[in-house]
Amino acid sequence: MALMRYFWTFACLLGLIGHKQIAHADLVDTIPTIKPAIVVVGTFSPLRNPQFQMRGTGFAVGDGSVIATNEHVIAAPLDLAQQETLAILVRRGTLLERRMARLHVTDEDHDLALLKITGSALPALKIASPDQAVREGQAIAFTGFPLGGVLGFSPVTHRGVISSITPIVLPANHAVQLNEKSIRRLRSGAFAIYQLDATAYPGNSGGPLFNIDTGEVLGILNMVFVKGTKESALEKPSGISYAIPAIYLQGLLSRHADKLAP
Repeated sequence: MALMRYFWTFACLLGLIGHKQIAHADLVDTIPTIKPAIVVVGTFSPLRNPQFQMRGTGFAVGDGSVIATNEHVIAAPLDLAQQETLAILVRRGTLLERRMARLHVTDEDHDLALLKITGSALPALKIASPDQAVREGQAIAFTGFPLGGVLGFSPVTHRGVISSITPIVLPANHAVQLNEKSIRRLRSGAFAIYQLDATAYPGNSGGPLFNIDTGEVLGILNMVFVKGTKESALEKPSGISYAIPAIYLQGLLSRHADKLAP
């Protein structure tokens, strides 16, 4: 009997180890399908140094010529005197390719924006269907460019779980933005948002939150609690991040399908 108990204990341990290896392998296999769609979102000016300045992360959706990101990533006015335009960077092996981009539509209520880019289409990520349940405790991952100017423009992936699905109202960036539209939004109530236990950093905003097994987009990274400067976030990360559910991105794409067509 003792020998039999030892055998089953050993078999259970092997099973647990095998389960962990499979879970890890799923993300290993998924990351290469995600990274080709990830882009650096920023602005380009031929009159400044550096000519490209990062604002956040984005990812290809739809037919591959559309980039999804946060509205606040591209909200700052362009400096026309500096001939500043929206642009993205796409990694091609060890090289970075710059593409011009144009803002097509935004959803300020959910902090979403869609850009159209020049050049050939990128591999687009699939958005999870609305009937796919997202649950608290679910394992997730997200890819982007944390502290891009500091760490360089190589996509970085973090993993974690959805720690809470909670109502929230996205505030205006400044008090002067509390106009009639903002006040109506506050009065209309909150919408559900995903709180994550994984640590995101400035630069991750606009990146995809995805299902580890399928690579389908579950949400878009949005708010990060950061104490002090961007550099100090490396030493004192809060560990609390948020993502906008992908259903709002799918709705934005559907409502503006004609405008986004080639």
